[in-house]
Amino acid sequence: MQRLPTGIPVLDRELGGGLPAGSVVVLKADPASQSELFLNTFTHVRETVYLTSVRSAAAVVDGIDDSAVETGDPVVEGVYHEDPIEETRDNLGALSDGGTLILDSAEPLEDAAPDRYRPLLADIGERVEDAGATAMIHALKGGGTRSRNRLATEQVADVVFDLRTRVTSTAIENRLAVTKFRGGAALEEPVKLTLTDTVSVDTSRDIA
Repeated sequence: MQRLPTGIPVLDRELGGGLPAGSVVVLKADPASQSELFLNTFTHVRETVYLTSVRSAAAVVDGIDDSAVETGDPVVEGVYHEDPIEETRDNLGALSDGGTLILDSAEPLEDAAPDRYRPLLADIGERVEDAGATAMIHALKGGGTRSRNRLATEQVADVVFDLRTRVTSTAIENRLAVTKFRGGAALEEPVKLTLTDTVSVDTSRDIA
């Protein structure tokens, strides 16, 4: 199975070479975390269509331009106008073969009725598979019970990245759990990350 790199070499090795082509990936993260660094990193490795449902397209472009991680030159489109579901669907055709689709973030689309949102997930999956591409859905964690549409997002996903951020009195600790991996093996334990203005895997041993 063809693997597509994430842009983080140590993570790619942990994943057996990267992500299977045709995968839909969900990145779950706290809104106040540095998870956008992952999105910026993904724009470097392949041609990317970046759909933003919250921030303006100009703000996304500025953030990518100012990022310390190595980035590409993605096509950035806003899908936050009258009908985010249809605007997202209209942009799927711009995804190139072997490219990357980023949807940042899932929440405004998940607010739609299930009979509108779930067909969009199916369309994303079909387009990504046809193109041998990768889709990254940025799904921010909120308080309370997960909605039915969030459950559908996670169920449809081929790969689930769960970025866990813990703040202590002495440090901010980030760990990435790969809890689901169709076409490969989920990791047995979380990967410790250093997230400042870049993304790197901390290979040092934790000392209790």
